[in-house]
Amino acid sequence: MPQVGELAAVVLAAGAGTRLRPLTWLRPKPLCPVDNVPLIDLAVGWARAATSAVAVNVHHGRLAMESHLAGRVHLSIEEPQALGTAGGVAHLKNWIDGRGVLVTNADAWHDANLSAFAAGWDEQRVRLLIADDEFGPRARVVASLLPWSAVEPLEARPTGLYEVCWRPAHDAGRLDVARHRGAFFDCGTPARYLAANLGASDGRSVIGQGATVDGTVDASVVWPGAVVRSHEKLHHAIRADERITVLVRQ
Repeated sequence: MPQVGELAAVVLAAGAGTRLRPLTWLRPKPLCPVDNVPLIDLAVGWARAATSAVAVNVHHGRLAMESHLAGRVHLSIEEPQALGTAGGVAHLKNWIDGRGVLVTNADAWHDANLSAFAAGWDEQRVRLLIADDEFGPRARVVASLLPWSAVEPLEARPTGLYEVCWRPAHDAGRLDVARHRGAFFDCGTPARYLAANLGASDGRSVIGQGATVDGTVDASVVWPGAVVRSHEKLHHAIRADERITVLVRQ
């Protein structure tokens, strides 16, 4: 039976991050840092503002993700394929066990208060927090609240929440939409990832732990352990390691 008043959180982190290549050749997208904190750690922290019960789904970059998260959250391993946003939640139904669910992604940086978003929820209607004026297939979703009645029919196969949950709820008049007016950066591409870092750092370059910067760095990101030599001038760039530097054109 649904456990009224309790809330579970699912952080979706199983995607391949193909649009963020070549950075995701080095590490899974959820482990890419924004202002020196991995995206997955930020997402888990935001979810924990609303509940201590947090699960993370994992597929691409499984070994690195498991090592990073071991003992910190409930891990949902998706094999042999990633299950999408709806399938990923469905795969966790035994763990969710009748509770309402806060769903968020490990691929964005924002300043939303997810505890405030969840406060006062009736646990009956689907609720969305979006960083846009209108709900639609391209809306930037910060988080979603799903009652157990919306979770129970989901199937553990590759499916998306927009198609099988949010849009049907909208069409049936059962969707509540709240709008986030603060910062929101989708980190899906190198340009957006750089923008997220600059937004999180108030426009300053972000230098990772153990990085060596002997050259000039302007509005750029230098990953932990990377080197910028004395003759180099990085401007709107991401220095990932000695092999990979991404220049972001303005």
